[in-house]
Amino acid sequence: MIRILIADDSADVRSGFRMVLDAQPDMSVVGEAPDGATAIELACHLRPDVVLADVRMPRVDGLELTRRLAGTTRVIVVTTFDLDDYLTAALHNGARGCLLKRSGPTLLIEAVRAAMAGDALISPQFTTRLLNRVPTPPLTADPALTNRELDIVRGVARGETNAEIAASLFISPGTVKTHLANAQAKLGARNRVGVAAWAWTTGHAKI
Repeated sequence: MIRILIADDSADVRSGFRMVLDAQPDMSVVGEAPDGATAIELACHLRPDVVLADVRMPRVDGLELTRRLAGTTRVIVVTTFDLDDYLTAALHNGARGCLLKRSGPTLLIEAVRAAMAGDALISPQFTTRLLNRVPTPPLTADPALTNRELDIVRGVARGETNAEIAASLFISPGTVKTHLANAQAKLGARNRVGVAAWAWTTGHAKI
């Protein structure tokens, strides 16, 4: 069971996140905090696996919270504001993901599971601009990806979740996950962002 702590100064946001996450068979929300300082205290006491942290909170903001907890707890930063500075600071401080609150429940769930797997999931709105700003050379010149693996890599480059890729290709999310893992290994990519970077820099994302 993945133990989750939600830190957000909006009670409605905390309630909405709790409803989505508690509905998952492998997740449980173990605590809520209305500000960053309380979240840090609860994290030390409850030892959650994942902390969802809003950027703008009283006392201690989500970016500082991430910096303090990143060494011991997986932190996913969530924000209402589509600002590159937030993404850069969150990743620099050790965040295991950065989501816009409007990204929806599917991406929220996938971000938690990705963080548990040692990956980092970023909202598509951030990903495209990040790739445009930070050119990444091809990780592997000739990865010999299968056609199905290429289909899935293109979906990742478009910022789609595993569920969205599965729906568009008429396969199961589990099959997407398997093919993505194979492609990631062939490319030598550390995470989905690395896979997307390869697709964009080699032109596959535009096919």
